[in-house]
Amino acid sequence: MSSGLFALLDDVALIARTAAASLDDVAAATLKAGTKSAGVVIDDAAVTPKYVLGFVAERELPIVRKIAVGSLRNKILILLPAALALSFLAPWAITPLLMLGGLYLAYEGAEKVAEVLLGHSHAEAEKKALDEDTTVRGAIRTDFILSAEIMALTLSTVTGLPFVTQAIVLGLVGIFITFAVYGAVAIIVKADDVGAALAARGPSGILPTIGRGLVKGMPWVLKLLSVVGTAAMLWVSGGILIHGLETYHISGPEHAVEVAREIVAANAPVLSGALGWLAGATLMGVVGLIVGGVLVALKSVMPFGAKAH
Repeated sequence: MSSGLFALLDDVALIARTAAASLDDVAAATLKAGTKSAGVVIDDAAVTPKYVLGFVAERELPIVRKIAVGSLRNKILILLPAALALSFLAPWAITPLLMLGGLYLAYEGAEKVAEVLLGHSHAEAEKKALDEDTTVRGAIRTDFILSAEIMALTLSTVTGLPFVTQAIVLGLVGIFITFAVYGAVAIIVKADDVGAALAARGPSGILPTIGRGLVKGMPWVLKLLSVVGTAAMLWVSGGILIHGLETYHISGPEHAVEVAREIVAANAPVLSGALGWLAGATLMGVVGLIVGGVLVALKSVMPFGAKAH
């Protein structure tokens, strides 16, 4: 009887160790996927606030909440099952789809750079007075593309892991990123209202001073977010395309990035690791900008180029 009890305890211990190892795999894969998707997440957070501009303050958070619910629905009900089916039925298609997403991000990033250099914005030129439902639907459509790229990036980090682990990681990343992005967006869009309320407390004092700083600073924060989002898109897109080419045994670009990292890291007097990473990321961004610039130029000469956006 005691031997049976010890055998049972051994089985329980084995199950516990297996579960702990699985949890470690899930945690590691989730962290890796979240880090790999950082550029797309930053762009998502930078893009979304524009959808609430022009609405009364009372509708800003409800609009953000509607977009967040639509984003979560996109990820969990549509993209997660599609990603799992892709992993099971056609894993060979993950890299081509990632590279298509990389081309899209490169195009979007290069288009934003072109708009700044040319001194105009297609988005502003085409801006119309839209009702709330139309605005939310448009935001969710844009989010779907970014969410698809996030889920594809996540899938590329869990390929080869057990099916259940893949499903858990995809779900966790989808939920976490949605809450992180739209939580940040909610803070951003209400920061100026908070600042105005604090500033109204009086002409002097710490809180009114902070309030006036928020009111004056938020437009600059939004501009900085836009710049960071564009840089992140170009960096991520270039990295996706370079890694994709390496998968197909075109290793020249990947090798060039690694050499640049090593040279900068070896010669940097301080922060060698960070500066080496920055050198590699800059090269990836340049690749994204070049590829995106070609796509923007091609679009501009196509018959439908003036209509599509």
